[in-house]
Amino acid sequence: MGKNDFLTPKAIANRIKAKGLQKLRWYCQMCQKQCRDENGFKCHCMSESHQRQMQVFGQNPHRFVDGYSEEFESTFLEHMKRSHRFSRVAATVVYNEYINDRHHIHMNSTEWATLTEFVKYLGRTGKCKVEETPKGWFITYIDRESETIFKEKLKNKRLKSDLAEEEKQERTIMKQIERAEQLMPMSANESAAMSETLPLNPEPSGKVAFSLGSSSKLVVTETVDRPKPVFEEFEGEKNSSKTKSGFNPTKSGGRSALDDLMKEQEKAKERSNRKDYWLCEGIIVKVMSKGLADKGYYKQKGTVKKVIDKYVGEIEMLDSKHVLRVDQEELETVIPQIGGLVRIVNGAYRGSNARLLSVDTDNYCTRVQIEKGIYDGRVLQAVDYEDICKV
Repeated sequence: MGKNDFLTPKAIANRIKAKGLQKLRWYCQMCQKQCRDENGFKCHCMSESHQRQMQVFGQNPHRFVDGYSEEFESTFLEHMKRSHRFSRVAATVVYNEYINDRHHIHMNSTEWATLTEFVKYLGRTGKCKVEETPKGWFITYIDRESETIFKEKLKNKRLKSDLAEEEKQERTIMKQIERAEQLMPMSANESAAMSETLPLNPEPSGKVAFSLGSSSKLVVTETVDRPKPVFEEFEGEKNSSKTKSGFNPTKSGGRSALDDLMKEQEKAKERSNRKDYWLCEGIIVKVMSKGLADKGYYKQKGTVKKVIDKYVGEIEMLDSKHVLRVDQEELETVIPQIGGLVRIVNGAYRGSNARLLSVDTDNYCTRVQIEKGIYDGRVLQAVDYEDICKV
């Protein structure tokens, strides 16, 4: 049996040693080879196979580093999701559990030099909740999948209830309009009937003389003037002035009550739909964060791909296709050209799509017409710039 054969004590000892974890600095990710000491790692670096792998790495180093970083992050989060999904745990504990697998992606091949940098990266991107304590860094996995599903269910339920409430209000308004229209002609007919039944003013009384004889004579009537009552004259002047001014108590009273009712409904809808957050998916916004000016994102436009916790949006830039996470305080709505499609992001008709009809630059408002839905065709005269956004 040779010196380094399979069943020799030296070969068995080497395999036993290779099973355990070794030092990270003596591992070559490109060759996927673990060395046990500094001398072995030095010999490996001088080998021909390692030199060929390094030539391949030198042709496109960023591609390899980004690939290893992405794989390290995904496997680390997958381990967090399986083992510590709903618990707050020390980052070192999770890392020690992760590296128990001998074939894991080693951190020396990623863009993060230390575990602290990686933990801070997870906190910045919102993938984990990170806390720094005297005992070290603690992380909590944020389950975006179940949270997103739960939020979608709540959102759909709220939208259905809002639509049902709006349809109910619309039906109530339509019934009141029909009732008012039915009452208005009835009151007009009643007034006409009353005017017909009232007796007309008789002719002024006087003396009437008739001649009963063979000779035909004309009938002589003598009239005596009767003075008119003072109040009757005053009422006649009052009625004539009302007729001249075109005042109709039945019509004006019903119409003003109906207008007041519709205004109250609009105010109630405005109060219920006016929120302090306005971000929604699918709209185009402008980044106004001066902290991103050095990276070239200041006053650049992007599309909202995802809304996180109502106030933070994932913005895909239109020019570079980069994805940023920006708070709505550092974003601004975009007004399209006249005739363009917009979405009402706040106010009474929140969530409705509309067509831009005109822009009032003096009062910083717009005139839009709602498209589709139960309010299809309704024209809104004065909508603020902040309440609409380009789709």
